[in-house]
Amino acid sequence: MTIKRLEVSNPAYTPNNTQFLTIHSSYLERRHDVSIYNVNAQEKDVPIIVLLHGVYGNHWVWMHLGGVHLVYEKLKKANNLGEFVLVMPSDGGLQDGSAYLPTSNHGNYEQWIIEDVLDAVIDNVACVSSNSHIYLTGLSMGGYGALRLGAKYADRISGISAHSAITKLEQICLFTDTPLDQYACLNIEQDNLIFWITENAATLPPLRFDCGEDDLLYEANVELHNTLDTLNIKHQFEHFTGEHSWPYWHQHIEQTFQFFNLIESEQQVIKHD
Repeated sequence: MTIKRLEVSNPAYTPNNTQFLTIHSSYLERRHDVSIYNVNAQEKDVPIIVLLHGVYGNHWVWMHLGGVHLVYEKLKKANNLGEFVLVMPSDGGLQDGSAYLPTSNHGNYEQWIIEDVLDAVIDNVACVSSNSHIYLTGLSMGGYGALRLGAKYADRISGISAHSAITKLEQICLFTDTPLDQYACLNIEQDNLIFWITENAATLPPLRFDCGEDDLLYEANVELHNTLDTLNIKHQFEHFTGEHSWPYWHQHIEQTFQFFNLIESEQQVIKHD
């Protein structure tokens, strides 16, 4: 456990079904925040969806720019979705975005997500546990984070979905002036999606990604799709009308929820067989 200190919101003063954590991480040597939705679920071992934000953002943007909780409730009301807990962490606060990497000089933003955030959620949200399945999704820089972390920790992750993803670290320069050397890691392959996808191809969880046809990252996503096809890596790639924008992500997070819900349903069938 690498959490130095933890503050947990009081449900008496917190919006319904929502919890906030402030975690002092020894991986980052500072405090960062996590928003959590559907904490009042009555089931046990509820699966967790970790939603990673893009550059400029923070833990609150998925709910308050993207309305992700409203999409979730709409699908549940239509009986198209089971119980999930939505976990929305800060990326760790490096410049305009950490890329969720284990940097050599600034902090381990990877372990912040994989260890600190998940440990804190499991310890402080009653309906989840160490038996809860973990799903990763994200948008833009967060899509890159979901793809890379999901592939690297393939044995711990049950499903991966990305929206409008950065597919190579150098593409972050399209959004921020932060020099690429600020993202340097000890292992030269750390930032390479294809390295981790091929390294763990045998245990890779179900994988999907999508991108808008008017998105500046569209061609990069098509290239990733073609590369995975060439490598015979099973995946789903979808493209829709739309740009690199919150209206696109608000609409297409539905595909992520339905994708994860299908995986969860299939796992439950296997469990009961």
